[in-house]
Amino acid sequence: MISSLAFSQLRISGKVTNTAGESIAGAVIRVDKTFIATTTQTDGSYEIKNLKAGSYVLHLTYTGFQPITDSIKIESDFVKSYTMTESTVMMDEVIVSATRADQKSAMSYSTINKKQIAEQNLGQDLPYLLNQLPSVVTTSDAGAGVGYTGIRIRGSDATRVNVTINGIPVNDAESQGTYWVDLPDIASSIDNIQVQRGIGTSTNGAGAFGGSMNIETTKLNPKGYTEWNSSYGSFNTMKNTVNVGSGLINDKFAVDARLSKINSDGYIDRASSDLRSYYLSGAYYGKKNIIKFITFTGYEETYQAWNGIPEQKLKGDEKGISDYIFDNYLDTEDASNLLNSNNRTYNSYTYANQVDHYVQSYYQLHFAHEFNRHWNSNIALHYTKGKGYYEEYKKGASFADYGLQDAYIGTDTISTTDLVRRRWLDNDFYGVTFSANYNSLKKLSAIIGGAWNNYSGLHYGEIIWAQYASNGMIHQHI
Repeated sequence: MISSLAFSQLRISGKVTNTAGESIAGAVIRVDKTFIATTTQTDGSYEIKNLKAGSYVLHLTYTGFQPITDSIKIESDFVKSYTMTESTVMMDEVIVSATRADQKSAMSYSTINKKQIAEQNLGQDLPYLLNQLPSVVTTSDAGAGVGYTGIRIRGSDATRVNVTINGIPVNDAESQGTYWVDLPDIASSIDNIQVQRGIGTSTNGAGAFGGSMNIETTKLNPKGYTEWNSSYGSFNTMKNTVNVGSGLINDKFAVDARLSKINSDGYIDRASSDLRSYYLSGAYYGKKNIIKFITFTGYEETYQAWNGIPEQKLKGDEKGISDYIFDNYLDTEDASNLLNSNNRTYNSYTYANQVDHYVQSYYQLHFAHEFNRHWNSNIALHYTKGKGYYEEYKKGASFADYGLQDAYIGTDTISTTDLVRRRWLDNDFYGVTFSANYNSLKKLSAIIGGAWNNYSGLHYGEIIWAQYASNGMIHQHI
């Protein structure tokens, strides 16, 4: 049996050259719908092993050259060489080259292309489109993959997973976490994602310890297009997306745009989401230069389901539930909610407007220049603006905790009150990233780069309703 299996493993090999017959080293050759990929050696040769007989689609890419897609059918070892044509315009790959790993890198990684993303993109947040990758675990507060979701790589939480979009850091500058709820349907504007497991190529702080996610948004599409995508699924989850692109205008310019709306009731009780977003990019493509402006904004209003379900409730342990009520001092209303809710959809929040409401906008300006076949560089300016709040109902809040005076009714002194508060975040994050990339086309490659970033975050709260107002004022900032 072992001998039979051994004979069924086939290989594809060959050589990649340019139109002048010169070998191309470092070209990427990827087998479609698999995670199999390789790069060409210094003499332009390549080899892909351990394939079964059948039909395959190969994708060849290399910076500065037009990509090649080739359908082949193999029944035995297969030899095929390719000639790549130099592109008349500089290609987008140079923008993300400083954060990307290749076959020679000393790390484990997976690269997911646009087609693979589209096959799974039914409205769930980006982490849920990656949950089948090795060493990846995803979570969802609402239980449906829409709203607040998270991703862990090799057991490290979101603060140790560095995320970049077109080489620009996305991790929150204060917490180092990544809030995917602020990027609804970003998957519809992504060309490819590389997930690096373990310490990666990015140097954007401690977030690169557990893993790195390097995202490249929509690349140049030479032909104009219009797309409308709609999907509907469980828990009234619905996604509607419109994508349009101009194609290459006058061999120099291109514009791409997207509008999206996602709604979901969520699996957990009172955990619905209302998400909206847009993406817009405009670019100039020269033979040696790219100037590209990108902006995208996410609006989200999600009902809170942050606390999760107590283990006793999940298991239907009646005594454990009773102990939980006693140990956590639940009042009659909260105890009734716990006892009467479904074991798997219980939500501790019952206030009608217990929501998280936030808007975040991203702006990026990229400039890339190719000096010659060995050297290229890029510089990017970026600015992120976020503002929003979460609203919550608080029982028996102390006046002193909010800088308010005790209230007096007749001879009674009242020191606590039920209230509704909003906790605001108003943040600005901006900076510059840059790199110079060298590739000898033989054995040596090097990247030299850096970044300067500045973050300013304002935290404040306001009381929008109180059972007893004391000396407070409506919408008073705290």
